Amino acid sequence: MALLDQGQRISAVLGPTNTGKTYLAIERMLGHRTGMMGFPLRLLARENYDRVVRVVGARHVALVTGEEKIIPPTARYFLCTVESMPLDRPVEFLAVDEIQLCADQERGYMFTDRLLHARGMSETMFLGADTMRSIIRTLVPDAEFIARPRFSKLSYAGQKKLSRIQRRSAVVAFTANDVYAIAEQIRRHRGGAAIVLGALSPRTRNAQVAMYQAGEVDFLVATDAIGMGLNMDINHVAFWRHIKFDGYRNRNLTIQEIAQIAGRAGRHMSDGTFGTLAEQSAFPPEVVEAIEEHRFDRVRAVWWRNAELQFKSIKTLLNGLDSPPPDPVLMRTQDAQDHAALKSLSGDETIAALAQTPDTVRLLWEVCQIPDFRKTMPEVHVRLLTRIFRHLCRQDGTLPADWVAAQLTQLERTDGDIDTLMARIAHIRTWTYISHRVDWLEDSVHWQERARGIEDQLSDALHERLTQRFVDRRSAALVRSRGKEHLVVDIDQDKVVYVEGEHVGRLDGLCFSADADGSGVTGRQIAAAAKRALVGEIRRRVEAMENDPDDAFDVTEEGSIRWQDSLVARLARGGDVLCPHIEVPASDILPVALRQRVTARLQALLGRMVGSVMVPLMRLDQAGLQGAARGVAFQLREGLGSVLRASAQQQIAALSASDRKALWANGVRIGVETIFMPALLKPKALRMRALLWNASHQVSGCTPPAPGLVSAIRDQKAPDEFYAAIGYRVISDRVVRIDIVDRVALSLMELSRKGPFELPREVAAMLGMGNDQAVLVAAALGYERSGDEGLFERVRRRHGPRHEGKQTRQHLGRKNKGRSSGTGDPNSPFARLADLRLPS
Repeated sequence: MALLDQGQRISAVLGPTNTGKTYLAIERMLGHRTGMMGFPLRLLARENYDRVVRVVGARHVALVTGEEKIIPPTARYFLCTVESMPLDRPVEFLAVDEIQLCADQERGYMFTDRLLHARGMSETMFLGADTMRSIIRTLVPDAEFIARPRFSKLSYAGQKKLSRIQRRSAVVAFTANDVYAIAEQIRRHRGGAAIVLGALSPRTRNAQVAMYQAGEVDFLVATDAIGMGLNMDINHVAFWRHIKFDGYRNRNLTIQEIAQIAGRAGRHMSDGTFGTLAEQSAFPPEVVEAIEEHRFDRVRAVWWRNAELQFKSIKTLLNGLDSPPPDPVLMRTQDAQDHAALKSLSGDETIAALAQTPDTVRLLWEVCQIPDFRKTMPEVHVRLLTRIFRHLCRQDGTLPADWVAAQLTQLERTDGDIDTLMARIAHIRTWTYISHRVDWLEDSVHWQERARGIEDQLSDALHERLTQRFVDRRSAALVRSRGKEHLVVDIDQDKVVYVEGEHVGRLDGLCFSADADGSGVTGRQIAAAAKRALVGEIRRRVEAMENDPDDAFDVTEEGSIRWQDSLVARLARGGDVLCPHIEVPASDILPVALRQRVTARLQALLGRMVGSVMVPLMRLDQAGLQGAARGVAFQLREGLGSVLRASAQQQIAALSASDRKALWANGVRIGVETIFMPALLKPKALRMRALLWNASHQVSGCTPPAPGLVSAIRDQKAPDEFYAAIGYRVISDRVVRIDIVDRVALSLMELSRKGPFELPREVAAMLGMGNDQAVLVAAALGYERSGDEGLFERVRRRHGPRHEGKQTRQHLGRKNKGRSSGTGDPNSPFARLADLRLPS
C-alpha cells in the first residue's frame, strides 16, 4: 500500500452491532474510483460482493477469498477476506471490517497487520467495536474516530423455557451436538428449525438462512457463527450455554462476545431482546447493564506477527516468525497453524534438503499456509503438505494431475450423515484453496470448477440432510419404544446417552443428567426410558468399582474421587480429621443398596490411603502414652502432625523425662517453636495433610507449596490455619516449613548469647530466601535491629507466633545489652532451652 500522504484520511468507525458501519463503508468506497474491503468471513465477503455487483455491475467488482477468486479485467472494487486482500494493488479507498478481531488469539495477527500497514491512497477506514479505540489511538495516532449509535434498542428478557421462546428466535449453543439436540427438541414441539454452524459451507448456510427468512421455520439454532454479518429477521436471541471451547480451553463467554451475538436481534430500526433458557442461569445484572448500555472493557493488547520475513533459509524464516513485537500493546502470536506446520516440516530431513534456496524456502512457506479446514489431527494435515511440497519441487513445479484427480474423486460422494458431509466439505475447501494457486496446477481453471462443483453438490446434500432431520422427521423412535421392555441404549466415548438413537443426556460415572432441552412429553418419556434402561449399566459399574484395584481411582487435591475419568464421590467433614466422610452425589438411578456398596468401597480406599501416609501419627494412638504425653499426642492428631509449642506449653511443662523419651521414640520432636513429626513434612505427607484439612473444613483449592521448597510465597486465598495444619509457618507474605523455622530459631538463640549480632547469610540460605525476607523471619522470631550498625538483638519474650506487621515493639533493657542471660532470668530467650531434652 502507498505511504500516508498529506491528503490521506484514516478513520475508525466504532460502535455496537446494527449501527450501519458496513453500509457506510460501502457507500464511501463507491464514492471513489477504486476501493477494497476486507471481511472476517468468506460468507461476508460474498454477501457484500453481491451487494456491490447489484449497484455497479459484475465487470467492475472482484471477489477475492482463499477459496474463491472472481477478478474481471476491469475490476475496480475488491471484496475480500482479510487474509486474502491483495495489498500490492493500489486503491483509493480501503476498509477493514470487524477490526476488534485484532484481539482474536487465532487470527488476530492478520487483522493487526492490516491495521498497521493496509492503507488506501485517499481514504482508509477501520470498522469495529468501540473497545478498540485506545489501541487504534496508540498504533494509528492519525486516525479520527467516528462513533455510531445502535439504530434499535437491545433489551434483556430474562430466562425462558425452550418451549416458550417466541417465534422468530435464535437459540445459540457452542457445540454441534448441542445445536443438534436443541433443534431436535424444537422440531418435535415447534415444527422445526434452521441450522447455522461455522462448519457449513456458504451455500448450505445461505440455504438454511433462506428457509428461515422465508418463514418455512420460525426458529434458528446456531453456534456463535451468527455473531458476524448474518442479517436476519431475529427478534430474540436465547443463549443455551454461558461457556464455549475456544480451541484452547473451556471458558466463560466475555461480555463483548455475548453482546456481539445478542446484537443479531432487532436489526435496523426494530428493537430486539436477548436472554437465557430457563435451564441455564441468568446473566448477572452487571453483564445485562453493560450490554444494554454498550459499555465494554477496552482491548489493551492485540496479537501480532512479524510480516517482514526473510527466506534465506528455513532457520532464518523461523527466526523471523519468532521476532518480538515492536510495541508493548502488541503480543506475539503463539504458533499459528502455518507456523506450527513449518516447524513440523522443517524437522523432516527430506523437506529440509529440498528447501535450500530462497525460492524453495518461500515455496515451503506458501505450502504451510494452506488452511486446514478439516481441523483434524495436525499430523494428518502435515502429511498432505509434505506430499504437496515434494510434488512442487519436481522439475515441472506443478502437482500431478492424476494425483489431484484422485484426491477430488474420493470426495465426490453425497452419501453419509450430516457429520460425514461436513467433513467432506471441509476437505474439499482445502482443495478449492489449492486450485486457486494457478502456478501450482496445469489448467487451474478446470480444477477450480471441479472443486467448486463438488462443494456445491456436498452443500446441497447437507442442506437436504439438515432439513430432513430438523424439520421434516417425525419422532418415530419414541413411538416405537412405547411398551418395549428393553430399550436400545448406547453410551458413546463422550458419555452421551442415546435411547433408540435419540440423545437423552449424559452418564457421568454413576450420575445420569437428562438432556436439558428435554421439555415436553416426548423429552420426559425418553429420559424416563433412559433411566429405566441404565439400571443394569449402573449395577455393572458398581461391581467394576468393587473389583478394580485402588490405583484405578484418583483422589484429587480438590477432594474429588474420580473413577474412569468421572466424579464418583467427594470428601466431606467426618467425625475425625483423619477419617473424612465419603459423599456420593445424589442420583435417581443409583439405588440405596448400591450407594451403600459404593460408599463402603471408597471408605476402604481412603482408609488405606490415609493409613499408608499418616502412619506415624496413627501409631501414637497405640504407643501407650500417658498423662501429659498423651495430651501432646492428642494435639498432634488434631493438628495433623504439628502444633505450636505455645499452644501446648502446659503439657510440655508437665512432661517427665520418660515422657519425652517416649515421644522422641515415636517420631515427635519438641522444638523451640513447634512440636512436630519430621516424617509428616515430606511431600507426600504434606499433600495428604492438605487433602484432609480441606475435607475437614469443606473447602477446596488450598494446596501445599511445591515439593522440595522449604519456603514459598503464600497463597493469599489459603488461611493461616491451613498452613499451620500442613506444617508451615506464615511470616509476612511467605510461608516457611516449621522444622526450618526451628533450626533458624536455635541458630539465632546461639548467636544472641553473645549480644547483638549480624544476621548471617547462612540463615537466608537455610530459609531458601533472600536476605530481606530472612530479616522478616528474624523479626517474627522476636529479634530486632538496633543501633547505628543495624545489629540484631532479642527484644522480648514471645508467647506465640506473630506476623510481621502485627508485632508490638518492646525494647527490653536496651541499656543493659551486655547482661547475662542465664537460666535464672525468666525473660531470657534461653529459658526455653531448659525445656529441651535429648534422648540418651
